[in-house]
Amino acid sequence: MKPLKRPARRAILVVHVSASAGWLGLSLGLLGLSVAAVASGSPAAAEASYRSMAVFANWLMIPVALLTLASGLVLSLGTPWGLARYRWVWTKFWLTLLTTGLTAFSLRPGVNAAADQAAAGIAVADTSGLLAAPIVSLSTYLFMTAISVLKPWGMTRRGRRLRVLATSSKTVDERSLRPTA
Repeated sequence: MKPLKRPARRAILVVHVSASAGWLGLSLGLLGLSVAAVASGSPAAAEASYRSMAVFANWLMIPVALLTLASGLVLSLGTPWGLARYRWVWTKFWLTLLTTGLTAFSLRPGVNAAADQAAAGIAVADTSGLLAAPIVSLSTYLFMTAISVLKPWGMTRRGRRLRVLATSSKTVDERSLRPTA
């Protein structure tokens, strides 16, 4: 991908940071609602909490997760950081992909089932998953925030190889840059 120009890079960075912070905030909100549902002791309060969680999970989490993933990909591919040049970028990519999948295929169905049970007047028997999911996702997002700021671990093997190629004193003619496939 062609390197992003400074105004585009900055705009995409603002989108990425905003979406990431929104995802973290939504997870914190889910955790608060889950704790309220479990600790309230009131069926009406639990139902309201589970229904609110369903709104977060069904309408907000997936679009925000996809926006975070897409903007992160564009940033990584359009800047010198690259997608697989630095371990912290590579780690964030895989964790974002994993949490997006877990949100879509585990969190949403669990929240929707709890909301349906509470609406039918049935007490939600197993609330551990509804507490654990926001705790795990919140911890993951805080970890990704920390490595975004600290940028630990250095370059990947691919990143080191690309750096050596870029700083190599060998001359490269145009024929060697021609795509082969």
